[in-house]
Amino acid sequence: MSDSALPVLAERRGHIGHLTLNRPAGLNALTLEMVRLLRSQLEQWAEDTDVHAVVLRGAGERAFCAGGDIRGIYEQHLAGEPNIDTFFEEEYALDAYLHAYTKPVLALMDGFVLGGGMGLAQGASIRVITERSRLGMPETGIGYFPDVGGSYFLPRLPGEIGLYLGITGNHLRSADALYAGLADLCLHSDQLNELDRLLDAFDGTQSNLHDQIAALAQCPLPEPELRALQPAIDSHFAQPDIGAIRASLATETRPDFADWAAATISVIDSRSPIAMAVTLELLRRGRHMSLTDCFAMELHLDRLWFDGGDIMEGVRALLVDKDKQPKWNPAHIDQLDSQRIAAFFADL
Repeated sequence: MSDSALPVLAERRGHIGHLTLNRPAGLNALTLEMVRLLRSQLEQWAEDTDVHAVVLRGAGERAFCAGGDIRGIYEQHLAGEPNIDTFFEEEYALDAYLHAYTKPVLALMDGFVLGGGMGLAQGASIRVITERSRLGMPETGIGYFPDVGGSYFLPRLPGEIGLYLGITGNHLRSADALYAGLADLCLHSDQLNELDRLLDAFDGTQSNLHDQIAALAQCPLPEPELRALQPAIDSHFAQPDIGAIRASLATETRPDFADWAAATISVIDSRSPIAMAVTLELLRRGRHMSLTDCFAMELHLDRLWFDGGDIMEGVRALLVDKDKQPKWNPAHIDQLDSQRIAAFFADL
């Protein structure tokens, strides 16, 4: 395999190590091989005194990383292969390693940044978006729950925004990503070559990398929609359970929020009830837990979810057969069993 065909490209230019996720046709979705290549190279550069910072990016213009290779894991589970949780163990370990990395890590989040891509990016110390960025944790749409540290970083967003994003799986545009605190800086996509020139000249003795990029940043964006919606999000998504959240949304009559509430109900009605209920519990627990404990909680759920949750049906309906008619179990939120929800968190 030529270097250009590798799923992760590694290059050192000057004092910067560049890591490129190189599966553009698959929106740079992570495989176990990619996770291992990233970890190995990051460990090498951590010990290299000539490397002052690391940049993570995705090949192509469509995505930084649109998640993990969940279809591959689905097929492994369907075939009865053992140890499918190896991917999750090593992916979460990589994300945790990024959170604790001793050198600046710049995540260039151009295009889609979903699921596993968010796990990488939220572990970076400098999170840069462009006007093309679309961020999200869409797991409930395939009968799963926000992982890759989502139980840690989502509930720490302002108010109940993280619960809203985790339960609905809605994507954020660039202005809202900045408002929510999921990104630090925005560059226009036309400035990416200029960013590379800045990185090539960086020697670590000047002002810090974040400040240099901030001085470069020019990315006019519209007013974030989340700012106006925050009061309604905080009110409705503070309700005690998924049924109460939906019922609260149904009572929304304020002109500024009524259309948003109706659209949110429609989204909730399309998602896996058990995935939303477990997500709500996961995020509320994670709000008061360390990052390490959040990863452990997510891994605990992974080990139960492929047999006890809705992910196999969600992947079948949305990614394999593509009939887009998942048969969730249960089918409706009013059929949720609190004991079943609690069982996923037993013996943590």
